[in-house]
Amino acid sequence: MSQPILELKELDVFYGPIQALKGVSLHINEGETVSLIGSNGAGKSTLLMSIFGQPRAADGQILYQGVDITHKSSHYIASNGIAQSPEGRRVFPDMTVEENLLMGTIPIGDKYAKEDMQRMFELFPRLEERRTQRAMTMSGGEQQMLAIARALMSRPKLLLLDEPSLGLAPIVVKQIFATLRELAKTGMTIFLVEQNANHALRLSDRAYVMVNGEIRMTGTGKELLVNEDVRNAYLGGH
Repeated sequence: MSQPILELKELDVFYGPIQALKGVSLHINEGETVSLIGSNGAGKSTLLMSIFGQPRAADGQILYQGVDITHKSSHYIASNGIAQSPEGRRVFPDMTVEENLLMGTIPIGDKYAKEDMQRMFELFPRLEERRTQRAMTMSGGEQQMLAIARALMSRPKLLLLDEPSLGLAPIVVKQIFATLRELAKTGMTIFLVEQNANHALRLSDRAYVMVNGEIRMTGTGKELLVNEDVRNAYLGGH
């Protein structure tokens, strides 16, 4: 059996005296889409950020392609094939769409910038329409597309997505997840943190459920979609 592309082993993370993650273990195989669902404040975003060392793990291990990256710098992690689209989008507001996309090439250099930018415009046609527009003048949905596209500009082997549906209209959420489905079909490895459990589980090969900083349940996306506890807690009983 092949080695997971990402493996977390007994991860403990603290914010000051407060323990945010408690002995978290999970893995992601190459080419998989894996989601982490749970209520607000469960520790999902903390887990994603801890992969980049912000905050650092107090105990446990983070292995990427078999290499221990627990104490590696964020630059090392980004330049070795992990990219993150952060919660709240965090685009560069005064920069144009094109300039934001170019910022995504910093970990790998701009050798492929032109062809990759064209690929992003094919993936997100709205961005091509807005290519010379400043990011701050765009809608929330367009900014989310830009944040994902910027992450993809570093040609990642593993894409981390933190709450891509947050604050977006339902029709835009559908568009975003349709694009993620297309990305998954290309073999992209995706780790998705998402409050919208319905969309996340439908997209995912496997998923983990986090409660109060601990993994409480795991299974395939299909299994968790029909699990009664998951349905009652995260899917409104439907």
